[in-house]
Amino acid sequence: MAYTAPKILTFETFLDRYCDNFRYELADGELVDMEPTGPHETVSGKLATQIGIAIAAEKLPWFIPRTCLIRPFSDAATARRPDIVVLDETAIVSEPLWEREPVITLGRSIKLVVEVERF
Repeated sequence: MAYTAPKILTFETFLDRYCDNFRYELADGELVDMEPTGPHETVSGKLATQIGIAIAAEKLPWFIPRTCLIRPFSDAATARRPDIVVLDETAIVSEPLWEREPVITLGRSIKLVVEVERF
């Protein structure tokens, strides 16, 4: 049997092909299928609702985007889709990709990232 190495993608290629497909992330150039489950989405949704209520109650300039990619390091071919991310509306104006794509590259735009474990 022959071994076929996974095709390595650049960050830009990932954005072109998979930016709108919420099932995939990019980890060090390799495509990762997230395979969400119903219970996982239930927990994420309920938690996002509670966080949103707290943000509104405190009148903070923060928001929870429906979809968002985080590029943790500019030199790595990695793009993560957190279950929940809270962004600072005042800092987002400095994000170089935000106007055309929901991609965060600057840590100062992020107030909270939540990853719900699979169960």
